[in-house]
Amino acid sequence: MLNVLYFASIREAIGKDAEAVALPTPATVAGLVERLRSRAGPYAEALASHRRWRVAVNQELVGLSEPLKAGDEVAIFPPVTGG
Repeated sequence: MLNVLYFASIREAIGKDAEAVALPTPATVAGLVERLRSRAGPYAEALASHRRWRVAVNQELVGLSEPLKAGDEVAIFPPVTGG
């Protein structure tokens, strides 16, 4: 299982801040995103390819090809700006 965390507008769209998700096949960030999108509804909209969002695995920013393993913490969030 993966611990998936949602932040900011993604959390608001999906309606939850975290959930346990089974390790996808393929076991990559892209595989996870596709599994979540396949749930349709708010998941498909929040994680649509035309939207901007970032992913961190175990608190490190990663790309879609990043491999995942059981027990990983995956955070999905919109890009942030600071000042």
